[in-house]
Amino acid sequence: MMRQRQKGMTLIGFLLTAIIAGAIVFAGLRLVPIYLEYMKIESVMNGARDEFNGQSPSAPVVRASIEKRLDIEGVTVVGIKDFKIRKAEGGYDVSIEYEHTAPYIANVSFQVDFSKNVHVGR
Repeated sequence: MMRQRQKGMTLIGFLLTAIIAGAIVFAGLRLVPIYLEYMKIESVMNGARDEFNGQSPSAPVVRASIEKRLDIEGVTVVGIKDFKIRKAEGGYDVSIEYEHTAPYIANVSFQVDFSKNVHVGR
């Protein structure tokens, strides 16, 4: 009769797999809120674009709309001063560039850079 080899994972193999999986899950827990916040900012900018679609708003009106939307969405990572509003053909180009740093373990952090640009107006 042939001897069957044992199949399965050893305790050390299981622990290493669990540690790696835990590190990945922990990284996800740190990064998901950052991306959700970016999606709110993206929504604010797209909402301002849609609000003034086909119109010729002034820069203060666009700025006030973005500020109101930031407050409604509860965005705290950036403020109205982080948005750049530049005159462009038929309206304004609204852009934002920012970075968000999330602590991971000890002195290791994740830094995520975001950039978004929309045209508000005609």
